[in-house]
Amino acid sequence: MAEKKLTFEQATARLEEIVRRLEQGDAPLEESMALFEEGTALMKKCTAMLDKAEQKVRKLTAGPDGAPVEQPMDKEESV
Repeated sequence: MAEKKLTFEQATARLEEIVRRLEQGDAPLEESMALFEEGTALMKKCTAMLDKAEQKVRKLTAGPDGAPVEQPMDKEESV
């Protein structure tokens, strides 16, 4: 598959297709290896997208006056 700008949803859908194809077990070795390589690249891409989204997440906490205050998500809380 040519390198192009995929959305997270498109990347995960393609990854699901690859997994189904590999699970069938009837692809020739060369095709299986190519699918595996593509799947690995897609996993890295999805992980990077999730990491970037996580960095944007803010948790709301009560401020001194009780009003919600946005604060960056702590690394320990994201696990």
